[in-house]
Amino acid sequence: MIYNKKYISSAILLATGFMTMSCSSSKAPKTVESSPITHFSEATNDIKLENANRRKWDNAVIADLDDDGYQDLLLTDHGFSIKLYWNNKGKYGKGYDLLMGDTHGIAVGDFNKDGITDILVSRGGGSGDNSRNAKLFHIDNQRNITEGKEFDEPLEFMRGRTSKFYDGNNNGELDLLLLGFPGNKNEKNIPSISYKNDGKGQLALSSRLPKTMKDGQKLLVTDFNNDKISDFILYGNARITMHQGNGDLTFDDVTDKWLSEDLLDVTSISEIDYDNDGDFDLFLTTGKELNIGETFYDEASQTFAFYTSRGPFEFEDLVIGDIFDLENYQSQWPMQDIYIGESGYKYEHPSEYHQGQDIRLVNSNALGWPDKLDKKGIYVGYIGNDTWRVAGNTWSPTTGVIHGVQSYPAYKHDQGMANILLENNNGKFIDVTEKLGLGELSQSNAAAVGDYDNNGFQDIFIVERGNLATQNQQTLWLNQEGSIFKKSLSHNIISTELGAIGLGAETLDYDQDGKLDIIFANDRGKWHLFKNSWENDNNYIEIEVKNSANGVSPIGAIITVKACDKSQVRRLGSSSALYSQSRDNIIHFGLGDCDSVENVEVNWPNGENFSTDIIKANQLYKVTF
Repeated sequence: MIYNKKYISSAILLATGFMTMSCSSSKAPKTVESSPITHFSEATNDIKLENANRRKWDNAVIADLDDDGYQDLLLTDHGFSIKLYWNNKGKYGKGYDLLMGDTHGIAVGDFNKDGITDILVSRGGGSGDNSRNAKLFHIDNQRNITEGKEFDEPLEFMRGRTSKFYDGNNNGELDLLLLGFPGNKNEKNIPSISYKNDGKGQLALSSRLPKTMKDGQKLLVTDFNNDKISDFILYGNARITMHQGNGDLTFDDVTDKWLSEDLLDVTSISEIDYDNDGDFDLFLTTGKELNIGETFYDEASQTFAFYTSRGPFEFEDLVIGDIFDLENYQSQWPMQDIYIGESGYKYEHPSEYHQGQDIRLVNSNALGWPDKLDKKGIYVGYIGNDTWRVAGNTWSPTTGVIHGVQSYPAYKHDQGMANILLENNNGKFIDVTEKLGLGELSQSNAAAVGDYDNNGFQDIFIVERGNLATQNQQTLWLNQEGSIFKKSLSHNIISTELGAIGLGAETLDYDQDGKLDIIFANDRGKWHLFKNSWENDNNYIEIEVKNSANGVSPIGAIITVKACDKSQVRRLGSSSALYSQSRDNIIHFGLGDCDSVENVEVNWPNGENFSTDIIKANQLYKVTF
């Protein structure tokens, strides 16, 4: 049975005045009352992110790379670079180019236990023409960066996608899951591999994972059966599949045991213990990719935007006037050229090609239309009577925003589907989406789970796919003590760039003020860091977890906090990242009105544990031995 849940819907307009592509259920979504006080603001004074619209890849990677107690950032602009932002006690320095080129998933850890942070970058394979193996870097506590050497048995060459460290056999050594885009040339060599750590600084092939199709390399490492052995969930193409770990780096497909119906169009999966019952539930964002030839039009601003790929296209003629103003035009090499007027002369870009291009043409420089469109790219021409024509032929995804368009036929957009919350219930996942008030239709691409208002229950921030012709307000669902979620209308998390598509999000407390901040990305847009400025009387505790007494990595450690006779649990390193794996070792818990913690317990994957009693609230508590 196919599980694409839809509800009766009607269009909604958010209180801020920004239109989204979401629709609501027939039952109006429960909302938190709008307030003149906004809860988040863009942290432009704390980080100088690049002011360029670029293609992105996955979530931000968060880790204390130099072991100074503050979380640094690795941000990937797909096909361009990975930038490293050092956190200098709550203020980020200028981005440093760690690696240029086509890069994908990033894993952070210390797999050889030498006290130096290791970064393993999965590299793309040029659409199959340039398969490569993952690249290794080392960073010490003085911020010195060195390039790693090949392993004795080199990692396999592939069109790299996913790179995640984890302890698959609970022996205290970080193993590796490395997945690549499937190739057509050698079906026997499936590029999805579990590598075993030999404890001597080497990673060797242990087993091959189930074959994936197309973009099905999105992966969540979790422990859904709570047996303290790592499991994983695969998704991204067709239905999601659940794979139970055997403790020896092999896995069994147990999808049918845990799920009663197929789950399709899943764009991210996050662990969330929404009701604080001690096991991990799952929150799934859902959405469809944009259709070839899909257009957006905002009548109020006379803004037209488009998405197309994989072949010829021609839009309805655009009545504009004398000036053609194209913003954030993006298409990948070698089909990104623009040809002008009857002669089809090539437009010379004034800047580098990888970022979005802003182009302004006067009608006298673009007169007429060619008889043949024989080159790959897009054509633009002025055909008289204030009218312009846009057509072409591109293979890679191509987007742009055109201003001053007097009218355009409405496109019938897919209303989307409800995101899904699955409750972990005695060996089965049960859909509790409607029960918890989360049944609103949307096109969503990612989520970041965290207790943003510090009331002791995890909330859900969602990055919407968005409307390419407008600014886009994201979505924040506030958890009402595990009984229902209510939608906030005053969070103020808005991305203003046009022509952008929502991508991924993470939480962190980058300035250690006890409030969870949010960093999220727009594909074909920008990175955004939003600072949490929520004002209430709720308390918090943050637990800094490093290596165990025997030097075991904290990745995968379970942290449990008990306060006011309530218990909360988190897994270190878990997030909604599709392909990457962070190492944010500062774990945040909201406490509501509790002014102290009764107990903190940390359990590392190898069975080591730490416990302490009575900690005052509103501090960063560092686990020490």
